[in-house]
Amino acid sequence: AYRRPETFDTNLIVSGAGSAGLVTSLIAATVKARVTLIERDRMGGDCLNTGCVPSKALIRSARIAEYARRAGDCGLSTGAVEVDFARVMERVQSVIRRIEPHDSVERFTELGVDCVQGQARIVSPWEVEVDGRTLSAPNIVIASGSRPRIPTIPGLEQVDYLTSDTVWELREAPPRLLVIGAGPIGCELAQAFSRLGSEVVLITHAPGILPREDEEVSACLEAALRSAGVEIHTAVEPVSIEAHGPGGTCRLRGGASEAINFDRLLLAVGRSANVEDLGLESLGIDLTEQGTVAVDDYLRTAMPTIYACGDVAGPYLFTHMASHQAWYAAVNALFGKVRKFRVDYSVVPWATFTDPEVARVGLSEGEA
Repeated sequence: AYRRPETFDTNLIVSGAGSAGLVTSLIAATVKARVTLIERDRMGGDCLNTGCVPSKALIRSARIAEYARRAGDCGLSTGAVEVDFARVMERVQSVIRRIEPHDSVERFTELGVDCVQGQARIVSPWEVEVDGRTLSAPNIVIASGSRPRIPTIPGLEQVDYLTSDTVWELREAPPRLLVIGAGPIGCELAQAFSRLGSEVVLITHAPGILPREDEEVSACLEAALRSAGVEIHTAVEPVSIEAHGPGGTCRLRGGASEAINFDRLLLAVGRSANVEDLGLESLGIDLTEQGTVAVDDYLRTAMPTIYACGDVAGPYLFTHMASHQAWYAAVNALFGKVRKFRVDYSVVPWATFTDPEVARVGLSEGEA
């Protein structure tokens, strides 16, 4: 049995300063609640540092390179396009730096949020421990996000593989890049690297790329990628990987090609919720089959004082969904005794920033 504190340090504690946690804190501060935001790594989370911002900056450079190559079709002369890959990647970092102040400790402190650096562990329905210090609040919001999923492939650990977290450290375009996974991240990065000078091979266990979209949409993008020189293998499974330096050979089962040689390997096989070391088990907070924190229609966990939103709660792992859920988490946590709001998933927009771009709202044909 847990003892409820007689007094609280703050009105709301938020764990994680990505899109979900920042918006939750912002809403709480706007209604003059006292809110403590805990972040163990970088403010801005995935969206700013490794997701939306860097990927769109990279895609823009790749798109401009492609337009320049096609300038002759429009009666323009640009000469040969030379890609300075290191400069492209430095530009990506400069875009992150330009947006960083909007998500910074300084800005959120100014807005009235108490920002704390450290690893948060929930120790009771009202208390969170951060590096030996205990903080208390009537409600807690978990917004710890997600990370790239690492599949189990024999030999993978011998290779210096890349993920959507680490690909931004590259300063030389890999001559031959193997991308495992053909969802939105895999397709976006495969096309961008192809346009920036890499020979790209894209493999997926699904029967086609972008498996969550309508078949004719996926087929249209697949044809566009193939005609631009991306080698695509569908319905294949990577069986093993042999390392040769940072590159290696990937053996496949199911396709015409039995082995693919690569200089660098990029994993894009989905994301895993950050649920470890939060203290959930001892509080009886369950996970879903997908490994996310189980929440009800109001984003409450099994412990009614604790809410979860964003990637850690799912089911849609989008930045705009994280901020959408954050409104419900903040309002329900602060004002739930007066009125609760059911989170609305009826018109979720999706966009994949390939060329052509793919977008929809709500259900796909298959889901409908």
